[in-house]
Amino acid sequence: MDIGFIGLGLMGRPMALHLARAGHALHLWARRPASLEPFKDSGARAHVSAAAVARHADVVFTMVADAPDVRELALGDDGIASGARPGAIVVDMSTINPNAAREIGAALAQRGIEFVDAPVSGGETGAINATLTIMAGARPDVFARVKPLLETMGKSVNLIGDIGAGQVAKACNQIITGVGVLAVAEAFSFAAKNGVDVAKVREALLGGFAYSRILENHGQRMLDRDFEPGFKAWMHQKDLRIVMEEAHRLGLMLPAAAATAQLFNAIVGSGLGERDSIIALRMLERIGGAG
Repeated sequence: MDIGFIGLGLMGRPMALHLARAGHALHLWARRPASLEPFKDSGARAHVSAAAVARHADVVFTMVADAPDVRELALGDDGIASGARPGAIVVDMSTINPNAAREIGAALAQRGIEFVDAPVSGGETGAINATLTIMAGARPDVFARVKPLLETMGKSVNLIGDIGAGQVAKACNQIITGVGVLAVAEAFSFAAKNGVDVAKVREALLGGFAYSRILENHGQRMLDRDFEPGFKAWMHQKDLRIVMEEAHRLGLMLPAAAATAQLFNAIVGSGLGERDSIIALRMLERIGGAG
């Protein structure tokens, strides 16, 4: 297929490369020419705008920071909608507010363009290894058309419901992972302050009901003091902002998510937003006087 891909950052670059390796003809646009360098031997074709990409593509993927970026790419001047043929599909793999996804989908539908919101979980490692978890919101027939493409990038590809449902599932994922990172960081900080070997505590906990993949994977990285991203703390801050905006709109009390959101606000405000989200451990150490 002729596939468009816009958003060739930490996650988008390896995702697009998987599509190229699967034999699809890639059409790309990037604000920074350096983002196109990894594709120089892939046969991909660079274009001058998002609209130009859409003129050549059956499906256009976007993977950008937040809803305003998605809206601009999809509907702005020289955006995807300006060039896409009727019946084309836009698949947004960014993490944005569910209502924003619904609004963008409705605006594209008025122009005869299909929309899928398909946020991912798995971080840079999952993108590189094509092991992402992909949560989609779309009409079933539209999802069926893009599912083989999604399966080149992820190992778990699920249709959650209508447009916006993928973003709801991703928000749930970010609640659990954010609170989980904070819980592990708190436990490690507590053990260290008590003078106990944190590595031995983790090993013991992995054998009981406290086991989680966050304790196993992120916990080891905390022990190794490996704070290189992965998944940047400012991104988790942004995702938890989405959660809290939706909680406010729905009148929901989410106390654990709210506390975690405040921690990530502090992390970003302290200049640590470019580090991995497990930098939460260092923030707790700073507050507690341990580092």
